[in-house]
Amino acid sequence: MRHLIFFSLLLLLFACKNENSADNPAPNNANPLNLNSFEVQPSNIVAKDYKEKAESPDITLQIEGLTGGGTARLIGIYTDQNYLADSARISPTGEIHFKNKDPYFPGMLFVVLPNNQNIQLLVDLDQTFTMKTKLASLAESMEVEGSEDNKLLYQVMKYEESQRPLLQQTAAKLKNAKPGTPEYQQAKAEQDKVTSDRTAYLRDVFNKNPQLLYTKFKMAGQNPDLGEVNKPDGTQDTARMVYLYRHKFWDGVDFSDERLLYTPVISNKLKRYVNELTPQQPDSIIASADFLVEKVLNKPEYYKYFANWIVLNYDPKESTLMDPQAVWVHMIQKYFTYDKAFWSDSVEVHGLQLRAYEMAASIVGKKAPDVNAPGADGKMHSIYEMKSPYIVVYMWNPDCEHCAEQTPQLVKMYGEWKAKGMDVYGIAVNTEDDKWRAALKKYNMPWVNVFDPTNKSIYAKYYVDNTPEVYVLDPDRNIIAKNLHVDQIQTILERDMEKRKG
Repeated sequence: MRHLIFFSLLLLLFACKNENSADNPAPNNANPLNLNSFEVQPSNIVAKDYKEKAESPDITLQIEGLTGGGTARLIGIYTDQNYLADSARISPTGEIHFKNKDPYFPGMLFVVLPNNQNIQLLVDLDQTFTMKTKLASLAESMEVEGSEDNKLLYQVMKYEESQRPLLQQTAAKLKNAKPGTPEYQQAKAEQDKVTSDRTAYLRDVFNKNPQLLYTKFKMAGQNPDLGEVNKPDGTQDTARMVYLYRHKFWDGVDFSDERLLYTPVISNKLKRYVNELTPQQPDSIIASADFLVEKVLNKPEYYKYFANWIVLNYDPKESTLMDPQAVWVHMIQKYFTYDKAFWSDSVEVHGLQLRAYEMAASIVGKKAPDVNAPGADGKMHSIYEMKSPYIVVYMWNPDCEHCAEQTPQLVKMYGEWKAKGMDVYGIAVNTEDDKWRAALKKYNMPWVNVFDPTNKSIYAKYYVDNTPEVYVLDPDRNIIAKNLHVDQIQTILERDMEKRKG
């Protein structure tokens, strides 16, 4: 599995070297995400400039070929959410005029047309400018007056589009050439030339316009430039490349500039960094989360966004990760404390810390809490009294559709594995006694089955978020796997048995 994860990361790294970077939010013919209705509050640094320096907006768009009237919506972005910033009627000649007393938040906005095509624009303190284009070629025909940010936005956009065919051609040549041949070396040199030309072009733009929002935005979206990373023998050190790519991924982001939170670049990078560049196993996710959050401990708005997003992304009730509780507990205990979670009151923090403390008992690698609850025979049954080396703790509900699918599979597996050292401890949750007993007969569940309607055994607090929930306990009664489907249990058992033999 480790080799598979590494190979996937490596493919992703090379595949992304020539793709659009995180600053490219959406194609011009797409509606950018879903429109949510909520009030945006400017962050501290943005609020200061917004109130004191930003001018009232007066933005005119003239679109040749746009007829029929209708309404254009101005959609803003904050982190990973969209909001309605303004709207304006479209004149019969294709003119759109956004004029408002209150300035827009500095960042990226989308003008969404009635046919769902959209036009990207940047606004900062200067919010008076004109944009002219054609409906058939919104980006290619764009001309801007009065806004250096938007002049650069479309200038660079046109340049990068002109380079795309060259990159595609060199990529095709590399794919068809055998490594080490003269044809391959020539194609690689051509690709390096196109890439270096683009890098030089962008560097010149950045150097000439260091304080523009566009520069901060574009720099933040760039992929890391690793250069040549070779082993002592001269061959490419791919393991080192993967490591450096992940660790340099945020180098271009100016975390002191909160305007970037009002563009898609931060959200796009965060999702890619956590979901794609980080192996989806708890230890790796926790390491990546710490690496990122520690960068912004003194940047409140970034800290708040990153910490909350990671916690929500690995909510045990939503995540398909084997042990999302490990990530969730770590984040809450380390970052959602009374002194760090400045956006929450003490009651909320206390509730989160209490849940994390209780959930910590059911993390993979920890000693499994015992359960002692009444069975169908009226007697008390304990997990720790069971003699089989391996115990599958099966939390289920008689009305659960997935349980109806998984339970017969577990019954079959039990018949095959009982003699090999596996037993099952079944716990019915969120049900009624008559439904539970009827389901026991329906599925002919031959193992120990318990149901405690009083929850005095507090098993639900430790174990279950959704049903069916499957935990595997080893001979030492440590949790070695969780959040499994029944057909995955055998692999876990065989792997642990083989490890103990070795």
